[in-house]
Amino acid sequence: MKRQKILVVEDEPDILEVLEYNLSREGYRVLTARDGEVGLKQARSELPDALVLDLMLPGMDGLEICRRLRADEVTRALPILMVTAKGEEADVVVGLGLGADDYIPKPFSPRELIARLRAVLRRAQAAPSRNGDGDRLEFSGLVIDRARHEVVVRGEPVTFTPTELRLLHFLAAHPGRVLTRDQLLSRAIGEHAVVLDRNVDVHVRSIRKKLGEERERLETVRGVGYRFRDDRE
Repeated sequence: MKRQKILVVEDEPDILEVLEYNLSREGYRVLTARDGEVGLKQARSELPDALVLDLMLPGMDGLEICRRLRADEVTRALPILMVTAKGEEADVVVGLGLGADDYIPKPFSPRELIARLRAVLRRAQAAPSRNGDGDRLEFSGLVIDRARHEVVVRGEPVTFTPTELRLLHFLAAHPGRVLTRDQLLSRAIGEHAVVLDRNVDVHVRSIRKKLGEERERLETVRGVGYRFRDDRE
């Protein structure tokens, strides 16, 4: 079986060594970089299965790397687990808003990081629905194709991060149904995601912005969660 390739971009030698050792022991092929520019080049040239990305890096910080990878057609779906010494909720919001799939604050145990990484990989590599039609959802002015990782808004393709697309697809697959933040965290974002209501709120805010004139399809149900409105209902 081909070993999954993980790129770790981390400037602290001790942490990098611990991560490289533990990930290798778990059977992953590990690539490393100690500054942002090198890490970005490796992500683009090596196309790893996932990226473990420190927020604070010399040369180019993790947020800028994340922004550039998400803007690139080749790397926009790359699973990203962001690591940072900053534990404030505001930093979680920034990282998720730029497209990170999950976030883990320092200090962390290697076991916890590996569990988070496995969850990110599992979500990224999940098999398509057995009902092929369920992967493509069409509405007036909006097409969501999970299998092709495409969203078309009023005839124009729009780039969504993997987490945003999963969340939008999950909501759209249950039109008219109110879904709680807990349901969205576990079913659309993942069981190992950072458990903050703001995770969902940040993603929904970004999705609405990208939906443009179709933004009103995502309705907020105060105190509960969100609902996708299908005009055909």
